[in-house]
Amino acid sequence: MSLSRRGLLAGTGTVAVAGAMVTGAAASPAPAHHSRGPVRTGFDRLAAGGYRALEGHRVGVVTNPTGITPDVRHIVDVMHADPRVNLTAVFGPEHGFRGTAQAGGSEGRYDDPATGLPVYDTYGVSGPALAAVFTASGVDTVVFDIQDVGARFYTYIWTLYDCMEAAALAGKRFLVLDRPNPVTGRAASGPVLDKAFATFVGREPIAQAHGMTVGELAALFDAEFLGGRVRVETVRMTGWRRDGFFDATGLPWVPPSPNMPTPDTALVYAGTCVFEGTNLSEGRGTTRPFELLGAEGIDGRWAAAANALELPGVRLREAYFTPTFSKFPGKTVGGVQLHVHDRESYDPVRTGVALLVTAKKVWSGFAWRPDHWIDKLTGSASVRTLIDAGADTDDVASAWQDRLRAFRATRARYLLYR
Repeated sequence: MSLSRRGLLAGTGTVAVAGAMVTGAAASPAPAHHSRGPVRTGFDRLAAGGYRALEGHRVGVVTNPTGITPDVRHIVDVMHADPRVNLTAVFGPEHGFRGTAQAGGSEGRYDDPATGLPVYDTYGVSGPALAAVFTASGVDTVVFDIQDVGARFYTYIWTLYDCMEAAALAGKRFLVLDRPNPVTGRAASGPVLDKAFATFVGREPIAQAHGMTVGELAALFDAEFLGGRVRVETVRMTGWRRDGFFDATGLPWVPPSPNMPTPDTALVYAGTCVFEGTNLSEGRGTTRPFELLGAEGIDGRWAAAANALELPGVRLREAYFTPTFSKFPGKTVGGVQLHVHDRESYDPVRTGVALLVTAKKVWSGFAWRPDHWIDKLTGSASVRTLIDAGADTDDVASAWQDRLRAFRATRARYLLYR
Protein backbone atom coordinates (compact mmCIF):
# COMPACT_ATOMS: atom_id res chain seq x y z
CA MET A 1 0.00 0.00 0.00
CA SER A 2 1.43 3.41 -0.97
CA LEU A 3 1.55 6.45 1.29
CA SER A 4 0.98 10.02 0.21
CA ARG A 5 4.13 11.49 -1.36
CA ARG A 6 3.42 14.99 -0.04
CA GLY A 7 4.97 15.75 3.32
CA LEU A 8 6.18 12.22 3.84
CA LEU A 9 8.94 12.10 6.43
CA ALA A 10 11.06 9.24 5.19
CA GLY A 11 11.39 6.37 7.62
CA THR A 12 9.34 7.98 10.40
CA GLY A 13 5.86 6.72 9.59
CA THR A 14 4.40 10.21 10.02
CA VAL A 15 3.06 12.79 7.62
CA ALA A 16 3.27 16.44 8.62
CA VAL A 17 0.17 18.34 7.50
CA ALA A 18 0.61 22.01 8.37
CA GLY A 19 0.51 21.45 12.10
CA ALA A 20 -1.51 18.22 12.01
CA MET A 21 0.28 14.98 12.77
CA VAL A 22 -0.67 11.88 10.83
CA THR A 23 0.66 8.95 12.81
CA GLY A 24 1.56 5.83 10.88
CA ALA A 25 2.24 2.29 11.91
CA ALA A 26 5.96 2.94 12.37
CA ALA A 27 5.46 5.84 14.76
CA SER A 28 6.39 5.53 18.43
CA PRO A 29 3.50 4.23 20.54
CA ALA A 30 4.50 6.52 23.42
CA PRO A 31 1.67 8.89 24.41
CA ALA A 32 1.89 12.42 23.10
CA HIS A 33 1.53 15.55 25.25
CA HIS A 34 -1.53 17.59 24.35
CA SER A 35 -2.51 21.07 25.43
CA ARG A 36 -5.59 21.77 27.50
CA GLY A 37 -8.49 23.54 25.87
CA PRO A 38 -11.12 22.82 23.23
CA VAL A 39 -10.59 19.59 21.36
CA ARG A 40 -9.65 19.71 17.70
CA THR A 41 -10.62 16.44 16.04
CA GLY A 42 -8.61 14.63 13.43
CA PHE A 43 -10.81 16.11 10.72
CA ASP A 44 -10.39 19.65 12.08
CA ARG A 45 -6.62 19.26 11.86
CA LEU A 46 -6.73 17.62 8.44
CA ALA A 47 -8.80 20.50 7.07
CA ALA A 48 -6.63 23.12 8.76
CA GLY A 49 -3.64 21.58 6.97
CA GLY A 50 -5.28 22.06 3.60
CA TYR A 51 -6.02 18.33 3.18
CA ARG A 52 -2.45 17.80 2.01
CA ALA A 53 -2.53 14.19 3.27
CA LEU A 54 -5.25 13.54 0.67
CA GLU A 55 -3.70 15.43 -2.23
CA GLY A 56 -3.69 13.46 -5.47
CA HIS A 57 -5.85 10.68 -4.02
CA ARG A 58 -9.36 9.54 -4.87
CA VAL A 59 -10.95 9.50 -1.45
CA GLY A 60 -13.74 7.44 0.06
CA VAL A 61 -15.06 8.18 3.56
CA VAL A 62 -16.51 5.70 6.06
CA THR A 63 -18.76 7.85 8.21
CA ASN A 64 -22.21 8.52 9.65
CA PRO A 65 -24.03 11.56 11.10
CA THR A 66 -21.31 12.00 13.76
CA GLY A 67 -18.71 12.96 11.15
CA ILE A 68 -19.19 16.67 11.72
CA THR A 69 -17.25 19.89 12.18
CA PRO A 70 -17.58 22.05 15.34
CA ASP A 71 -20.23 24.12 13.52
CA VAL A 72 -22.16 20.89 12.80
CA ARG A 73 -21.53 20.68 9.07
CA HIS A 74 -20.99 17.14 7.83
CA ILE A 75 -17.42 16.43 6.72
CA VAL A 76 -18.68 14.84 3.49
CA ASP A 77 -20.52 18.03 2.57
CA VAL A 78 -17.48 20.11 3.51
CA MET A 79 -14.99 18.02 1.55
CA HIS A 80 -17.28 17.62 -1.45
CA ALA A 81 -17.48 21.41 -1.75
CA ASP A 82 -13.70 21.85 -1.47
CA PRO A 83 -11.74 21.61 -4.75
CA ARG A 84 -8.65 20.46 -2.83
CA VAL A 85 -10.32 17.08 -2.09
CA ASN A 86 -11.19 14.51 -4.73
CA LEU A 87 -13.99 12.86 -2.76
CA THR A 88 -15.47 10.10 -4.90
CA ALA A 89 -17.37 7.74 -2.56
CA VAL A 90 -19.00 7.34 0.85
CA PHE A 91 -19.29 4.11 2.84
CA GLY A 92 -22.14 3.77 5.34
CA PRO A 93 -22.10 1.57 8.50
CA GLU A 94 -25.00 0.24 10.60
CA HIS A 95 -27.78 2.88 10.71
CA GLY A 96 -26.44 4.32 7.46
CA PHE A 97 -24.38 7.30 6.32
CA ARG A 98 -27.17 9.82 6.94
CA GLY A 99 -28.54 7.82 9.90
CA THR A 100 -31.95 6.82 8.59
CA ALA A 101 -31.92 3.17 9.75
CA GLN A 102 -32.70 1.68 13.17
CA ALA A 103 -30.61 -0.92 15.04
CA GLY A 104 -29.62 -3.84 12.86
CA GLY A 105 -30.35 -1.92 9.67
CA SER A 106 -28.55 0.13 7.02
CA GLU A 107 -29.35 2.30 4.02
CA GLY A 108 -28.15 0.08 1.17
CA ARG A 109 -26.51 1.34 -2.02
CA TYR A 110 -27.73 4.72 -3.30
CA ASP A 111 -26.58 8.11 -4.58
CA ASP A 112 -26.55 10.78 -1.87
CA PRO A 113 -29.12 13.45 -2.85
CA ALA A 114 -27.10 16.28 -1.28
CA THR A 115 -23.80 15.60 -3.05
CA GLY A 116 -24.55 13.09 -5.78
CA LEU A 117 -21.82 10.84 -4.39
CA PRO A 118 -22.27 7.07 -4.53
CA VAL A 119 -22.94 5.63 -1.08
CA TYR A 120 -21.91 2.00 -0.52
CA ASP A 121 -23.26 -0.16 2.32
CA THR A 122 -20.60 -1.74 4.57
CA TYR A 123 -22.99 -3.21 7.16
CA GLY A 124 -22.77 -6.98 7.22
CA VAL A 125 -19.98 -7.00 4.63
CA SER A 126 -16.39 -7.95 5.47
CA GLY A 127 -13.24 -9.60 4.13
CA PRO A 128 -12.94 -10.13 0.36
CA ALA A 129 -16.54 -8.99 -0.22
CA LEU A 130 -15.83 -5.60 1.38
CA ALA A 131 -12.48 -5.40 -0.42
CA ALA A 132 -14.43 -5.82 -3.65
CA VAL A 133 -16.64 -2.88 -2.67
CA PHE A 134 -13.55 -0.70 -2.14
CA THR A 135 -12.13 -1.84 -5.46
CA ALA A 136 -15.39 -1.17 -7.32
CA SER A 137 -15.59 2.32 -5.79
CA GLY A 138 -12.29 3.28 -7.41
CA VAL A 139 -10.88 5.02 -4.33
CA ASP A 140 -7.18 5.15 -3.46
CA THR A 141 -7.57 6.16 0.20
CA VAL A 142 -10.24 5.05 2.67
CA VAL A 143 -10.85 7.60 5.45
CA PHE A 144 -12.65 6.64 8.69
CA ASP A 145 -14.43 9.27 10.81
CA ILE A 146 -17.11 8.01 13.21
CA GLN A 147 -17.75 8.89 16.87
CA ASP A 148 -17.42 5.79 19.07
CA VAL A 149 -18.85 5.39 22.60
CA GLY A 150 -16.19 3.19 24.22
CA ALA A 151 -17.92 -0.22 24.40
CA ARG A 152 -16.76 -3.42 22.69
CA PHE A 153 -20.24 -4.29 21.43
CA TYR A 154 -20.83 -0.93 19.70
CA THR A 155 -20.50 -2.00 16.10
CA TYR A 156 -18.66 0.99 14.63
CA ILE A 157 -15.29 -0.19 15.94
CA TRP A 158 -15.82 -3.48 14.11
CA THR A 159 -16.76 -1.55 10.98
CA LEU A 160 -13.36 0.08 11.49
CA TYR A 161 -11.74 -3.35 11.84
CA ASP A 162 -13.50 -4.80 8.80
CA CYS A 163 -12.69 -1.76 6.66
CA MET A 164 -9.04 -1.89 7.68
CA GLU A 165 -8.80 -5.55 6.73
CA ALA A 166 -10.62 -4.95 3.44
CA ALA A 167 -8.40 -1.95 2.63
CA ALA A 168 -5.32 -4.14 3.07
CA LEU A 169 -6.81 -6.84 0.84
CA ALA A 170 -7.69 -4.27 -1.83
CA GLY A 171 -4.36 -2.42 -1.59
CA LYS A 172 -5.94 0.81 -0.35
CA ARG A 173 -4.41 3.37 1.96
CA PHE A 174 -6.28 3.74 5.30
CA LEU A 175 -6.51 6.97 7.30
CA VAL A 176 -8.32 7.40 10.64
CA LEU A 177 -9.52 10.83 11.76
CA ASP A 178 -9.52 10.53 15.54
CA ARG A 179 -12.33 11.61 17.89
CA PRO A 180 -12.65 11.48 21.70
CA ASN A 181 -13.76 8.51 23.72
CA PRO A 182 -16.78 10.25 25.31
CA VAL A 183 -16.59 8.29 28.57
CA THR A 184 -12.83 8.95 29.01
CA GLY A 185 -9.85 6.81 28.17
CA ARG A 186 -8.72 6.33 31.75
CA ALA A 187 -8.84 2.55 31.88
CA ALA A 188 -10.16 -0.62 30.33
CA SER A 189 -12.71 -2.57 32.35
CA GLY A 190 -14.87 -5.66 32.18
CA PRO A 191 -14.47 -9.08 30.61
CA VAL A 192 -12.23 -9.62 27.58
CA LEU A 193 -13.75 -11.42 24.60
CA ASP A 194 -13.05 -15.11 24.13
CA LYS A 195 -12.50 -15.62 20.39
CA ALA A 196 -14.86 -18.61 20.45
CA PHE A 197 -17.66 -16.05 20.95
CA ALA A 198 -16.60 -13.63 18.21
CA THR A 199 -19.38 -11.87 16.27
CA PHE A 200 -19.96 -8.39 14.84
CA VAL A 201 -20.46 -7.14 18.42
CA GLY A 202 -16.94 -8.36 19.19
CA ARG A 203 -14.45 -9.56 16.61
CA GLU A 204 -11.30 -9.73 18.76
CA PRO A 205 -10.20 -10.04 22.42
CA ILE A 206 -10.62 -6.54 23.85
CA ALA A 207 -12.29 -5.46 27.10
CA GLN A 208 -16.00 -4.69 27.30
CA ALA A 209 -15.14 -1.04 28.06
CA HIS A 210 -11.91 -0.57 26.10
CA GLY A 211 -10.94 2.95 27.20
CA MET A 212 -9.41 3.86 23.82
CA THR A 213 -10.04 6.20 20.91
CA VAL A 214 -10.72 4.84 17.43
CA GLY A 215 -7.23 5.93 16.37
CA GLU A 216 -5.68 3.95 19.21
CA LEU A 217 -7.88 0.95 18.48
CA ALA A 218 -6.88 1.06 14.82
CA ALA A 219 -3.21 0.78 15.74
CA LEU A 220 -3.95 -2.08 18.15
CA PHE A 221 -6.13 -3.90 15.60
CA ASP A 222 -3.45 -3.67 12.92
CA ALA A 223 -0.53 -4.79 15.07
CA GLU A 224 -2.25 -7.38 17.27
CA PHE A 225 -4.90 -8.91 15.02
CA LEU A 226 -4.31 -7.97 11.37
CA GLY A 227 -0.63 -8.81 11.16
CA GLY A 228 0.54 -5.25 10.46
CA ARG A 229 -0.82 -5.47 6.92
CA VAL A 230 -2.76 -2.20 7.07
CA ARG A 231 -0.06 0.18 8.34
CA VAL A 232 -2.88 2.45 9.37
CA GLU A 233 -2.33 6.21 9.65
CA THR A 234 -4.15 8.39 12.19
CA VAL A 235 -4.64 12.16 12.32
CA ARG A 236 -4.48 12.78 16.06
CA MET A 237 -6.62 15.18 18.04
CA THR A 238 -5.28 18.03 20.10
CA GLY A 239 -6.75 19.20 23.39
CA TRP A 240 -8.10 15.80 24.48
CA ARG A 241 -6.92 14.23 27.71
CA ARG A 242 -7.64 10.69 28.84
CA ASP A 243 -9.54 11.80 31.95
CA GLY A 244 -11.92 14.07 30.04
CA PHE A 245 -15.62 13.31 29.57
CA PHE A 246 -17.38 14.47 26.42
CA ASP A 247 -18.80 17.63 27.96
CA ALA A 248 -15.23 18.87 28.49
CA THR A 249 -14.38 18.67 24.78
CA GLY A 250 -16.34 21.69 23.56
CA LEU A 251 -17.62 19.52 20.68
CA PRO A 252 -21.28 19.12 19.69
CA TRP A 253 -22.89 15.76 20.40
CA VAL A 254 -24.65 14.00 17.55
CA PRO A 255 -26.32 10.68 18.42
CA PRO A 256 -24.05 8.01 16.88
CA SER A 257 -27.09 5.75 16.61
CA PRO A 258 -30.83 6.24 17.25
CA ASN A 259 -30.65 4.84 20.79
CA MET A 260 -27.56 6.82 21.87
CA PRO A 261 -29.21 10.25 22.28
CA THR A 262 -26.84 11.84 24.81
CA PRO A 263 -23.39 11.44 26.38
CA ASP A 264 -25.26 10.27 29.51
CA THR A 265 -26.44 7.28 27.48
CA ALA A 266 -22.87 6.48 26.49
CA LEU A 267 -21.82 6.67 30.15
CA VAL A 268 -24.04 3.73 31.15
CA TYR A 269 -24.11 1.82 27.85
CA ALA A 270 -21.04 -0.38 28.41
CA GLY A 271 -22.83 -1.91 31.41
CA THR A 272 -26.55 -1.88 30.68
CA CYS A 273 -26.45 -2.96 27.03
CA VAL A 274 -26.08 -6.49 28.42
CA PHE A 275 -29.83 -6.40 29.12
CA GLU A 276 -30.28 -6.96 25.38
CA GLY A 277 -29.34 -10.53 26.30
CA THR A 278 -32.27 -10.91 28.71
CA ASN A 279 -36.06 -10.74 28.57
CA LEU A 280 -36.00 -7.29 30.20
CA SER A 281 -36.29 -4.06 28.26
CA GLU A 282 -33.02 -2.14 27.96
CA GLY A 283 -35.04 1.05 27.51
CA ARG A 284 -35.25 1.08 23.72
CA GLY A 285 -38.43 2.86 22.72
CA THR A 286 -38.10 5.38 25.55
CA THR A 287 -36.38 8.76 25.80
CA ARG A 288 -33.75 7.26 28.16
CA PRO A 289 -32.49 4.07 26.50
CA PHE A 290 -30.00 2.05 28.59
CA GLU A 291 -30.77 4.26 31.61
CA LEU A 292 -34.23 2.69 32.01
CA LEU A 293 -34.45 -1.09 32.47
CA GLY A 294 -37.50 -3.18 33.26
CA ALA A 295 -40.17 -5.75 32.49
CA GLU A 296 -43.79 -6.56 33.32
CA GLY A 297 -44.06 -7.79 36.88
CA ILE A 298 -41.02 -6.01 38.33
CA ASP A 299 -41.63 -3.64 41.23
CA GLY A 300 -39.62 -1.58 43.71
CA ARG A 301 -37.78 -4.56 45.15
CA TRP A 302 -35.25 -4.44 42.32
CA ALA A 303 -34.19 -0.85 42.98
CA ALA A 304 -34.02 -1.60 46.70
CA ALA A 305 -31.83 -4.65 46.19
CA ALA A 306 -29.48 -2.79 43.84
CA ASN A 307 -29.19 0.25 46.12
CA ALA A 308 -28.38 -2.04 49.05
CA LEU A 309 -25.13 -2.93 47.24
CA GLU A 310 -24.02 0.73 47.50
CA LEU A 311 -22.59 0.68 44.00
CA PRO A 312 -20.06 3.48 43.54
CA GLY A 313 -21.26 6.63 41.77
CA VAL A 314 -24.81 5.55 40.96
CA ARG A 315 -28.25 5.42 42.54
CA LEU A 316 -31.17 3.35 41.28
CA ARG A 317 -34.68 4.79 41.20
CA GLU A 318 -37.80 2.65 41.08
CA ALA A 319 -39.25 3.48 37.67
CA TYR A 320 -42.22 2.66 35.44
CA PHE A 321 -42.28 3.30 31.70
CA THR A 322 -44.01 2.32 28.46
CA PRO A 323 -41.72 1.52 25.51
CA THR A 324 -43.02 2.56 22.10
CA PHE A 325 -41.09 -0.18 20.26
CA SER A 326 -38.69 -3.08 20.83
CA LYS A 327 -39.58 -5.10 23.96
CA PHE A 328 -43.01 -4.55 25.60
CA PRO A 329 -44.26 -1.96 23.10
CA GLY A 330 -47.28 -0.10 24.45
CA LYS A 331 -47.12 -1.89 27.82
CA THR A 332 -46.30 -0.35 31.17
CA VAL A 333 -43.32 -2.08 32.76
CA GLY A 334 -41.56 -1.70 36.09
CA GLY A 335 -37.86 -1.49 36.77
CA VAL A 336 -35.11 0.97 37.52
CA GLN A 337 -33.59 4.17 36.24
CA LEU A 338 -29.86 4.72 36.71
CA HIS A 339 -28.81 8.10 38.09
CA VAL A 340 -25.04 8.54 37.93
CA HIS A 341 -24.03 11.12 40.52
CA ASP A 342 -20.25 10.60 40.49
CA ARG A 343 -18.78 9.82 37.08
CA GLU A 344 -15.27 9.43 38.47
CA SER A 345 -16.12 6.47 40.70
CA TYR A 346 -18.87 4.93 38.57
CA ASP A 347 -18.03 1.56 36.97
CA PRO A 348 -20.59 0.83 34.24
CA VAL A 349 -19.58 -2.80 33.66
CA ARG A 350 -19.64 -3.84 37.30
CA THR A 351 -22.93 -1.95 37.73
CA GLY A 352 -24.42 -3.87 34.80
CA VAL A 353 -23.43 -7.17 36.37
CA ALA A 354 -24.87 -6.11 39.74
CA LEU A 355 -28.16 -5.28 38.05
CA LEU A 356 -28.26 -8.69 36.36
CA VAL A 357 -27.54 -10.42 39.67
CA THR A 358 -30.20 -8.50 41.59
CA ALA A 359 -32.83 -8.75 38.83
CA LYS A 360 -32.49 -12.52 38.81
CA LYS A 361 -32.80 -12.65 42.61
CA VAL A 362 -35.88 -10.44 43.00
CA TRP A 363 -37.90 -11.29 39.87
CA SER A 364 -38.97 -14.86 39.27
CA GLY A 365 -39.68 -14.10 35.60
CA PHE A 366 -36.04 -13.31 34.79
CA ALA A 367 -34.67 -15.19 31.78
CA TRP A 368 -31.79 -15.01 29.33
CA ARG A 369 -32.57 -14.65 25.65
CA PRO A 370 -32.90 -18.21 24.29
CA ASP A 371 -30.04 -17.68 21.83
CA HIS A 372 -27.67 -16.80 24.73
CA TRP A 373 -26.98 -13.40 23.18
CA ILE A 374 -25.65 -12.41 26.61
CA ASP A 375 -22.58 -14.57 25.88
CA LYS A 376 -21.85 -12.60 22.70
CA LEU A 377 -22.22 -9.30 24.57
CA THR A 378 -20.06 -10.25 27.55
CA GLY A 379 -17.61 -12.21 25.40
CA SER A 380 -17.97 -15.68 26.94
CA ALA A 381 -20.40 -17.91 28.83
CA SER A 382 -18.80 -16.99 32.15
CA VAL A 383 -21.09 -14.14 33.26
CA ARG A 384 -24.24 -16.11 32.46
CA THR A 385 -23.15 -19.38 34.03
CA LEU A 386 -21.79 -17.76 37.18
CA ILE A 387 -24.99 -15.79 37.74
CA ASP A 388 -27.06 -18.91 37.12
CA ALA A 389 -24.93 -20.69 39.75
CA GLY A 390 -25.77 -18.00 42.32
CA ALA A 391 -22.52 -16.00 42.21
CA ASP A 392 -22.58 -12.46 43.51
CA THR A 393 -21.22 -9.40 41.73
CA ASP A 394 -17.71 -9.69 43.15
CA ASP A 395 -17.46 -13.37 42.18
CA VAL A 396 -18.49 -12.62 38.60
CA ALA A 397 -16.08 -9.69 38.30
CA SER A 398 -13.16 -11.63 39.77
CA ALA A 399 -13.44 -14.20 36.97
CA TRP A 400 -12.31 -11.73 34.30
CA GLN A 401 -9.45 -10.02 36.13
CA ASP A 402 -6.52 -12.07 34.78
CA ARG A 403 -7.45 -11.55 31.13
CA LEU A 404 -8.27 -7.90 31.79
CA ARG A 405 -4.80 -7.31 33.26
CA ALA A 406 -3.24 -8.85 30.15
CA PHE A 407 -5.36 -6.68 27.85
CA ARG A 408 -4.46 -3.55 29.81
CA ALA A 409 -0.77 -4.30 29.29
CA THR A 410 -1.31 -4.74 25.55
CA ARG A 411 -3.51 -1.63 25.32
CA ALA A 412 -0.86 0.54 26.95
CA ARG A 413 1.42 0.15 23.92
CA TYR A 414 -1.06 1.91 21.62
CA LEU A 415 -2.18 4.92 23.65
CA LEU A 416 -1.62 8.24 21.85
CA TYR A 417 -2.75 10.70 24.54
CA ARG A 418 -1.98 11.50 28.16
